[in-house]
Amino acid sequence: MNKLWLLLSHALVLGLGFAAGIYALPIIVAPASPALAEIRAEAARAPFKTHLRRDLEGSDMLHWGEGAVSVSREAVTLEGRLAPGPDYKLYLSPEFVQTEAQFLQLKSRMVRIGDVKTFDNFRVAMPPAVDPAQFNTVVVWCETFGQFISAGQYR
Repeated sequence: MNKLWLLLSHALVLGLGFAAGIYALPIIVAPASPALAEIRAEAARAPFKTHLRRDLEGSDMLHWGEGAVSVSREAVTLEGRLAPGPDYKLYLSPEFVQTEAQFLQLKSRMVRIGDVKTFDNFRVAMPPAVDPAQFNTVVVWCETFGQFISAGQYR
């Protein structure tokens, strides 16, 4: 019985350590967030604006975003915060989505803009071939775990 208890306790600690590592690693390796002045200057020029909210149907305690989003031909910016996580991708969608199921249903009609690598403010350059006026929603998605993070409808 003692060996079983020892094995279970070590397995529990190993599991907790692994989970903590998955959560902490993106924070540790994240580059510096863009300066607030840069985000605000870009936002002032952007024709489209929206907000990420924590209270979307597909968001939860560990998967959320909040703040002001600006969309232009040059970039998508966030003045706000995202829950830390690995492998975040930024998409533009032709329809508003707020759940994993809705995202997966529309993913083939979306365009991936790029990687989100910071959790306090971000700036993701818009690919030259993408016209944001052809879409209406910004979506943050965790590619590795197939998890909806947040979205905002800008048109």
